[in-house]
Amino acid sequence: MPTRKRVINLLLIVILSFGIVTCNHNLNSTTQSSPQQNSRFRVWWQQGFYPEEAEAIRRLVAEWEQENGIEVELTLYSDKDIRRATDNAIATGNTPDLLFNPSIDLSLIPRLAWENKLADVSDIISPVREQFFPSVLETVNYQNNHINKRSYYAVPIGQQTANIHYWQDILSDDNLTPPNIPKSWDSFWKFWSIARNNLPEKTKRNIYALGLPMSSAAGDTFFIFEQFLAAYNVNIVDENGQLLLEDSQVRQGIIKALEKYTSFYQYGEVPPNAVNWGNPDNNVSFLSRQTLMTVNPSLSIPGSQRQDKDTYSNKIVSMEWPRKPDGSPMTYLSGVKQVIIFEASPNKEVAKSLLSYLIKPENLGVYLEKSQGRYFPVMPQLLEAVFWNDPADPHISVAAKQFQQTRPFPQSFNPAYTQVQAENIWGKAIFSILKQGKSPERAADRAIADIKQIFSQWKSQP
Repeated sequence: MPTRKRVINLLLIVILSFGIVTCNHNLNSTTQSSPQQNSRFRVWWQQGFYPEEAEAIRRLVAEWEQENGIEVELTLYSDKDIRRATDNAIATGNTPDLLFNPSIDLSLIPRLAWENKLADVSDIISPVREQFFPSVLETVNYQNNHINKRSYYAVPIGQQTANIHYWQDILSDDNLTPPNIPKSWDSFWKFWSIARNNLPEKTKRNIYALGLPMSSAAGDTFFIFEQFLAAYNVNIVDENGQLLLEDSQVRQGIIKALEKYTSFYQYGEVPPNAVNWGNPDNNVSFLSRQTLMTVNPSLSIPGSQRQDKDTYSNKIVSMEWPRKPDGSPMTYLSGVKQVIIFEASPNKEVAKSLLSYLIKPENLGVYLEKSQGRYFPVMPQLLEAVFWNDPADPHISVAAKQFQQTRPFPQSFNPAYTQVQAENIWGKAIFSILKQGKSPERAADRAIADIKQIFSQWKSQP
């Protein structure tokens, strides 16, 4: 059993990680174009949650530097700081040449492509397009409003879905084992409340059934709630990017999803401070054993416990979602993590060379594995590695099943939905029910009106 000190250290790693880097785009002797004089070649990269992840990107960049004789100013930012730095850079026009910020694929990148602020990276993707999952490339095929054309404006390097984790050792205390967990929608969610209530009194006092974010600040809130919308067969836009909010069935689906999601908080199954959570807080709450089960948009929770074999393999369990309320199999929303090159960069060709190097399977595979499975591969051939293809792994094997049935988030079909996520419309709707006393119907209608307004404003743009 891990010592108390080790548990605290693991929690600190998670917390600090949220506080404060095949195609070969060659630069040979005849075509080499070094960064312009007095123009540094700047790369901003999220440092990741694990030391191995940061070290992997440092090593890959250093190898490219040595091969090409070009110096890279690589800055590794924490999750919190890279968001602030990205916003400031765009506002001031002082953007880096190349950026990996995994928090903006849903809330910013499609808009930047729409506004002609990203470099077209088709020359990176086209030579190796057969190496990618087609669904992944569909996600980064964005519309540029200035030239009225779709193209590739980002390079995918990983993907994520919403994963369910629970404490098996706590369930075992009450003789509740995985085969007893229901697969039907309502029974599945009710199970966690029953399991918690059946725990010994001393254990029950210190744990909640569910760790679901309920705040309007956390991106995890809208990511997970979008999965609830998928469960109720809600499509906000069609594949042509047209809004479907005039459909009464869509409205009813939104209401049902809001009713279900907020009921967990209203019935006391979620920690009261979940209405104020940021992105790391459901991780921290679960790893502190304050919640029996949680949902997280990555495998970062089990990944943080890899060095503790007993916890990773026996105590924490990942499982697939239950069937939808109508009894059909779940479809999973896939968030694709993307690297972008800014159109204003004076070093676009150099940036493309580095990015082409990074997505070589032998390089990208190393980076993803060092990320402890937090990002799932975007190339089928990478799944052949033992790391991803081990049926005994209790977490990656489950994620692999989920990626067999995915669909993109709505902004892949219409970039206006990017603003819906940026404003966390669903988080605001959830918060309004829980803290402002709105009914699910009123909250749904407010969200629908806000989304219509956002789409209307985008249509009016030149």
